[in-house]
Amino acid sequence: MKKIIAPLFAALSLSLSAAAFSQVAVKDPWVRATVAQQKATGAFMQLTSTQDTKIISASSPAAKSVEIHTMEMDKDVMKMRQIMTLDLPAGKAVELKPGSFHVMLIGLTAQVKEGDIVPLTLTIEGKDKKTQTIEVKAVGKAMNTTAHKMQH
Repeated sequence: MKKIIAPLFAALSLSLSAAAFSQVAVKDPWVRATVAQQKATGAFMQLTSTQDTKIISASSPAAKSVEIHTMEMDKDVMKMRQIMTLDLPAGKAVELKPGSFHVMLIGLTAQVKEGDIVPLTLTIEGKDKKTQTIEVKAVGKAMNTTAHKMQH
């Protein structure tokens, strides 16, 4: 009996520690719909982690490259730049939204239309340097949707 219980206990312990690390909740993921010739767009969502983690990369089959970006005002100029990581502090919602942090899809393989589902993979790293991926399905939405209008 001990031969069966010990491996089960070890497996359960591993799955519990992996489950604890994987507790990053994704809320309301969406991608800005594009026009036919547009080659880039942004993806937005709210992320909440139960532990201090960070996003270290992102990818999608819908784009040739995917980057994590931030936008900020510098005097009267809005500046967008790539960041290498995005911290997800334990218990605090981090909102990726227009005019702020977002996921940038560059070199789109096709137009993103309203209602399209765009798959994204976020790679998360914990304090212990272990990584995990989170699969996200973001819905294509028009920028003129009231809830997602950019404030100038």
